[in-house]
Amino acid sequence: MRPGVMSLASETLSTEEQNGLVFMREEEKLARDVYLKLYEKWGIPIFNNIAQSEQTHTEAVKDLLDKYNLTDPVADDTVGVFANADLADLYDELVALGEQSKEDALRVGATIEDLDIADLEEQLALTDNADIALVYKNLQRGSRNHLRSFVGQLENMGESYAPEYISQSEYDSITGSNRETGNDVQRGWGGNGGRSGGNGMMDGNGGGMMGGQGGGRN
Repeated sequence: MRPGVMSLASETLSTEEQNGLVFMREEEKLARDVYLKLYEKWGIPIFNNIAQSEQTHTEAVKDLLDKYNLTDPVADDTVGVFANADLADLYDELVALGEQSKEDALRVGATIEDLDIADLEEQLALTDNADIALVYKNLQRGSRNHLRSFVGQLENMGESYAPEYISQSEYDSITGSNRETGNDVQRGWGGNGGRSGGNGMMDGNGGGMMGGQGGGRN
């Protein structure tokens, strides 16, 4: 478990906070799994690099599940396997789309980060626990950096991306600014993943996916 999480006091979790942690554990895994599949298909380094970052993201949420003795939904860490049926369907949908072309693959990457930013915003609004907020804010910063990277790659190819989950103004603010860095309490959180299409590793998901728990896709 990362020291930052350990150093903050445990607090009583609401049902929404518990559900949010379980969901975000698998949503971060979804990002990792899709990127690994698209790297396998296209060999574009950004997918492998950001997949490694997503591994740290899903592990950070697992730290919180362990801290609060919540059941980890990732009983099987195999790529493409999810306890949440909606995430399983979304995984299949995104992989199929991303395997159509390199441009579609990069657009899928931007879509995942767009969704992740929106869902994390919703989860942050549902928690007053310092440890959960710390993790979510770091994940969100990482997702903003990843979004910059994917959009930068698309623009280098003469392509563009239109946000589906965050607002246009938030999207413009993110993509119009430089990558974010910071010295956070948690080990393993830092910068990288700039808009030029950098690797997005170790950096730090409007209508998100969680429906009544906080989102729009379910």
